[in-house]
Amino acid sequence: MNELPLGLAAAARLIAAKQVSPVELAETALARAARLNPELHAFIRLTPDLARQQARAAEERQMAGTLKGPLDGIPIGHKDIYETAGIPTTGHSRILEHHVPAQDAAVVRAWAEAGAVTIGKTATHEFAWGGPSFDLPWPPARNPWDTSRFTGGSSTGTGAAVAAGIVLGGTGSDTGGSIRGPAGLCGLAGIKPTYGLCSRAGVLPLAHSLDTTGPIAWTVEDCALLLQPMAGHDPADPSSADRPAPDLLGGLEGGVKGLRIGVIRHFHERDITASPAVRAGVDHLADVLRAEGAVVSEVTLPPLTDFHFAGWLILMSEAHAVHEPWLRARFNEYGEILRERLALAALVSAADYLQAQRRRRQLCQQVAAAMEDVDLLVTAAQVSEAPPIDQVPKFAGLESPGLTMPFNLTGQPALAVCTGFGVGGLPVGAQIIGRPFADALVLRAGHAFERATNWRAKRAM
Repeated sequence: MNELPLGLAAAARLIAAKQVSPVELAETALARAARLNPELHAFIRLTPDLARQQARAAEERQMAGTLKGPLDGIPIGHKDIYETAGIPTTGHSRILEHHVPAQDAAVVRAWAEAGAVTIGKTATHEFAWGGPSFDLPWPPARNPWDTSRFTGGSSTGTGAAVAAGIVLGGTGSDTGGSIRGPAGLCGLAGIKPTYGLCSRAGVLPLAHSLDTTGPIAWTVEDCALLLQPMAGHDPADPSSADRPAPDLLGGLEGGVKGLRIGVIRHFHERDITASPAVRAGVDHLADVLRAEGAVVSEVTLPPLTDFHFAGWLILMSEAHAVHEPWLRARFNEYGEILRERLALAALVSAADYLQAQRRRRQLCQQVAAAMEDVDLLVTAAQVSEAPPIDQVPKFAGLESPGLTMPFNLTGQPALAVCTGFGVGGLPVGAQIIGRPFADALVLRAGHAFERATNWRAKRAM
């Protein structure tokens, strides 16, 4: 086997039917990593011994007819802000270069208990904010569709590893778009779940009131399979919602007939001007959902800049609070990009932060009011196809409004899906957004779109 199957769900069906061995899948993943990672830098650390141990255990369950479920034997990667017992977790930073956690993050443990096979730790921006940086102990990940291009941040390595077919899914985190950015630029599916749906225990923080954990995978169905064991209350995470875990799989095939979908056209056409391929991709998504039976209309929200300024003031303030002790003691050990972003964040006043939180509450109320007549929202995921990796501005994300931050502010579930390809054959994507804790409905709509199109048939490498 030279390639993994196209998608986690497809591989799970093959494992269940005993048509492929988890050991075979793990060896294929490790071989692809050995061949492709020197060019992609998707992983900062491979874990072949752990992978083979977990794969052999999964194969024993396969042969005994006692598979734990669809993740059993599936090769995955963990973003290197997820703590892994006995395996360094660095945040892609010199600050934690030799940090070896004593226990797994809650999500790492949940996936391991479901039988997933860990191939390695994936690259990220430094502490999920500073990148792409070229002055860190490990280089930044590159886009498998064109290795001179950016993957989107900050879940860079997971996006690259999945797009290259090295693994069938992986963990990401999303504070301002760090799952949906790589999904959009790498032609993948990735969901930022509702804030509080999934535990953040054991994940290096960036901004406590914005951080979310979630999966990146080849398809929406794959994301649902990965998200299911992640979802649920965890007393170890103060932000965790104390409510029953939702069934994310039971209604996945339900389609969109009768759903009311609002397109936030002004975000990507007037507030900022997205590339022609990105705009066409949003129209394509809306047209497909309409053809599948949804009722599509246009929705107006507050200007994108309102979300942008409130979101970044909050992110900067909370990130500075996390890093202040290290900044005082080890300032020059940070990479240049994160060092200067955190230095700028030190200038944000308490009044600025509080006013941003006040505006955040207003924006949440305005979005909720706009959704009274629709079930889901749709807009672009990224402003353009992936830019050259060496031309990403140092203060990218601060200089112009991004399309993902609004839904970190509101805490709503937001799913990125591939909607086609643009200049240079590079992928483009759009977002599907639901009300808080309507993650299952968001996934259902994304799955309906993918079933009705053929974008998932084309792999980068």
